[in-house]
Amino acid sequence: MSRLDWYLNVNLKARHLRLLVAISDFGNLRQVASNAYITVPAVSKALGEIEGALGVQLFERTVSGLRPTAYGECVVRHARTVLSTLHQTAEEIKALQVGSAGKVRVGAPPTLIATIMPEALALLKRDSPHINVSVSENRMAALLQDLRSGELDLVVGRLPHRVDTVGMREELLLHTPIRLITGPKHPLAGKKNLQWRDLDGFPWVLPPPGSLLREPLENTLARHGLWMPSDYIETLSTHLVRAYVQIYDAIALQTLDALYPYREVNRICLLPLDLSITTRPVGLLSRVDKALTPSAVLLMNYLRKVCQGMISPTLDEATLSLSREG
Repeated sequence: MSRLDWYLNVNLKARHLRLLVAISDFGNLRQVASNAYITVPAVSKALGEIEGALGVQLFERTVSGLRPTAYGECVVRHARTVLSTLHQTAEEIKALQVGSAGKVRVGAPPTLIATIMPEALALLKRDSPHINVSVSENRMAALLQDLRSGELDLVVGRLPHRVDTVGMREELLLHTPIRLITGPKHPLAGKKNLQWRDLDGFPWVLPPPGSLLREPLENTLARHGLWMPSDYIETLSTHLVRAYVQIYDAIALQTLDALYPYREVNRICLLPLDLSITTRPVGLLSRVDKALTPSAVLLMNYLRKVCQGMISPTLDEATLSLSREG
């Protein structure tokens, strides 16, 4: 066994990992010492011993403080993962001691926080009230980073490209069609033999430039001989889209899963025009190298159940109880 292997397997302690993470976070030995209630020389000595044992320099001094080297970034990244696992272990032990079933940490982007998650969480809490769930809302890139670092157990979102999910377990949950929508009192609602040219002159709710759906929408309108509208607002907020078309004669495009939770309260008209636009499917992501807790597996089962209900047999007008009548 090499000296490096021996140190990592026998002599490296959790306190060493916490110290390295703190140095990376603060970038200042004085702040690290103050936070840990020890002296600056003690912090410096401990860091020196760790670097000596590993045989590499973990941090370099700069005018703005200590900055991790490439070796330091590697060690700190794995230190965060180990500490997160230890924290999760402690939480599960405590849960077992009090008769609880544990805790699940799940992340989702804003659109799915409001659509799939509420029903799945309600089913979970109904059947297992002692399971506690921490829900984080963020962009997918940030959620995937938290999943890699061990801050999250699961991520629910639109499955990213393969290159972004190395080391992750993927499960497809739902393909979501994209449709043009209006409010129930829109002049085009319920119009028979609707043609693309009928859309000309109406205000729109557009996805912002650079977003996934903007260019496909521009291409679709151009293909049908339409200019991009001059009267529009731009947003990715499904809440704003849903409310805006209820009170203004605007046209918008929306994935049907975003409308599903509100099918009983907001009447929406689906325009019978084929956009021929697809988006990436909704799915579950977890780490391949980390076993899921029973609580996490249970939440996954309810997420599958909710999504199955949304596509039985398909996400369409009948399923959503959306109105075609003016």
